[in-house]
Amino acid sequence: MTQTSHAAPLTHTPPVSLQLDSPELASTYEQVSIRQYNHGKLLIAALGVKSGDRVLDVGCGTGRLGDHVADLVAPSGEVVGVDPLPLRIEIAARKNPRFRASVGRAENLSQFKDASFDAAYANSVFHWVSDKPKALRELARVLKPGGRVAVNSADAERGHQSAALVREAVLEEGLNDAAAASGFGTNYRVDAAQLGQLLRDAGFTSVEVTPHTFVDEVRDVDDLIAWSTSSSFGNFLADLSPDQRTQVRKRLSQKLEARRSDGVIRLERYLVFATATKPSAQT
Repeated sequence: MTQTSHAAPLTHTPPVSLQLDSPELASTYEQVSIRQYNHGKLLIAALGVKSGDRVLDVGCGTGRLGDHVADLVAPSGEVVGVDPLPLRIEIAARKNPRFRASVGRAENLSQFKDASFDAAYANSVFHWVSDKPKALRELARVLKPGGRVAVNSADAERGHQSAALVREAVLEEGLNDAAAASGFGTNYRVDAAQLGQLLRDAGFTSVEVTPHTFVDEVRDVDDLIAWSTSSSFGNFLADLSPDQRTQVRKRLSQKLEARRSDGVIRLERYLVFATATKPSAQT
């Protein structure tokens, strides 16, 4: 019989908070975000960034991908990053002389002039943006005519295998009202059709959307929790008490170990990638 917590029952699913980040989480994200970095390089390859471009990195985090793009636009190009988390901007700002980072949000790019970038991208961030139409309109505004944009999002049609395992662990511990049980973060995700339509509604053309499957190797439950917590800037299982988190960790560990094969735990993640173009000025 499943053991349930004696803590007070959870009665609501809290909204995503930007106030839970910490120096420890920012530092951890810098160390474990290789997954986001690797699929981000695929997004940048699809964007076609070239030497001399001025590029906007929306949701730049600790700047790992921005550093990579800064080398691609060398010697005369520049990458400008924005992120709403100041602690991550502090790390990003130290990365590369061709990469400038400041606090900012996708929905408000008013610090940038119209038509001031050759290309823009949002890697591993679009599923956190609450007002997606506004964010894409802002991207269209700051891009030059003919400018290119690339965006990816966790796929609303296919939940990550890790999320499914967490959900099972939470429910099996009797925590039915926990955010993870009700699909933490799923309200922010989009599927391929939705992402394409959002880009077209924002005025972009030549829209191409492609689903991707990535296979991650996870060392153990602590590896997965560190990645999930730092990637969600502290929101992962944040509505659970310490005792409840301990329960879920133990249950999740059992589920992960049952999947271990040849010494490795492999989990699939599902994203949708999109590229599009701002129409050229009429002549």
